[in-house]
Amino acid sequence: MGAVGGVAWLPVAAGPTCGGSMAAAAGGRRAKGPRGAAARRRPAVRPGPERAGGRERKGCLAGVAAVGLLLRSSPFPSRRSPHFVPQAPGADGRARATAGRPADEEVSSDSETESPLLGRRRREAAEEEVEETPQEKKLRLAKQYLEELRQLEEERAEDEEEFEPADLIGDRLKEDVLEQRGRLQRLVAKDVQPPDPARICVLRGHQLPVTCLVISPDDRFIFSASKDGSLIKWEVDSGKRLCVVPGGKKGTEEQHMGHASQVLCMAISSDGKYLATGDRNKLIMIWDAATCKRLHIFRGHRDAVSGLSFRKGTHQLYSASHDRCVKVWDVAENAYVETLFGHQDIITGLDSLSRECCVTAGGRDGTVRLWKIPEESQLIFCGHQGSIDCIQLINEEHMVSGADDGSLALWGLTKKKPLALARQAHGEQDSQGLQQPYWISAVAALRNSDLLATGSHSGSVKLWKCGEGFRKLEHLLDIPLVGFVNSLKFSAAGDFLVAGTGQEHRLGRWWRIKEAKNSICIIPLKQKTAASSPESPGSS
Repeated sequence: MGAVGGVAWLPVAAGPTCGGSMAAAAGGRRAKGPRGAAARRRPAVRPGPERAGGRERKGCLAGVAAVGLLLRSSPFPSRRSPHFVPQAPGADGRARATAGRPADEEVSSDSETESPLLGRRRREAAEEEVEETPQEKKLRLAKQYLEELRQLEEERAEDEEEFEPADLIGDRLKEDVLEQRGRLQRLVAKDVQPPDPARICVLRGHQLPVTCLVISPDDRFIFSASKDGSLIKWEVDSGKRLCVVPGGKKGTEEQHMGHASQVLCMAISSDGKYLATGDRNKLIMIWDAATCKRLHIFRGHRDAVSGLSFRKGTHQLYSASHDRCVKVWDVAENAYVETLFGHQDIITGLDSLSRECCVTAGGRDGTVRLWKIPEESQLIFCGHQGSIDCIQLINEEHMVSGADDGSLALWGLTKKKPLALARQAHGEQDSQGLQQPYWISAVAALRNSDLLATGSHSGSVKLWKCGEGFRKLEHLLDIPLVGFVNSLKFSAAGDFLVAGTGQEHRLGRWWRIKEAKNSICIIPLKQKTAASSPESPGSS
């Protein structure tokens, strides 16, 4: 075990070979299948600044040099070939392909079947990979990336009178580089004002407490799930229910399209194509976000699925469970990829951004962990005294977590201790004659900004500012909200906050607040002035 910058690095245990009590706790769980040399190959040559997209554009030349940096951690596949078919281990220890299944077929992390078609696809992919050099691959991906940026910026500016696509692309490239380095920060917290209670929109539809929710990338729709197993798609502007998938009885998953147990977590891909939901019955269901049609079922976890997150810009899905492991899936290929071990207690939350890594909250083992997927290593962070129940990344270099000891912690990914810690962030309650802090049950961060939100059952949602270069937590204001706040999400534009509330905590029934409503609350965020978006480096 080495130490870099005061942070302890540990190798990720893999399957039955992990030592001591961890192997016993894993219960014989399988580790990831072996990867070939081609899957591990990392192109090392940056595209030169000669041409981009086949012709020179004003403002693009400086940006192309930055594309090399972006490609190392960008949404484009970096560790695996674009043709790579993820594999799962078979009973004989050899890798088995699990991709290419029809819709709504189950996928298990213990799958052992391989079709002749998949074998031929892998051989063809290997031949194609040999023909393309690392330099050619990077140049191709750079051209593809620039072309996508050009099309996106043209669509945004098609109604403007003066339009210089090269300048827009250059600015976008600079912004992406800052985001990858964790140094893109929108200073919006100082402009946020208390919302008008009359403008808070309350959506009712779930019979039991709301446990999780997500907002579509375009901020038009909200997806929510509940302890009753139901899944609802809402339209933000009208508040209408566009789609309802009711919960079913236990054991009816094959006949019933929805969940037959409590849904604990959900995630949506950054392109808005796929929705993933995880339940207490160990299942992960993949949905078409547009139609709410179930596409696949992923099996493999040995306890409740408690955390889900798509890697930004890809269809790679990370899942966390009460079985203390993290699994990686390829949703587009309908395939299991690998399993990671390390936590000593149930995992209660998970999040990821565009890098090939994820962060998890380890419940009562008292640790937050950063999983480096390609390096097969993990960073361990300690700072809370109680069970860590929620976590979210702010940018690529900072994250925030909350615990049942009432503390809120702000972390830098290069420091093993919190950069800032707010104890009893929601105050204290009188519980059976004892003063106990209100649990932090949900956290949210407006990506690449200095604005945070926390939820509890204290009767309000609190907004916070990350000050002094992420080294200070400043309380801004309270938003009255009755009940357990089990999930919080900011819209991508930062103009509203969505809270999922209920009469009970999402993970148990320790208390019940009878006056609370099981609902979705859309809270508009007013600003003093038209918020600008300055780019300010955030030091860690």
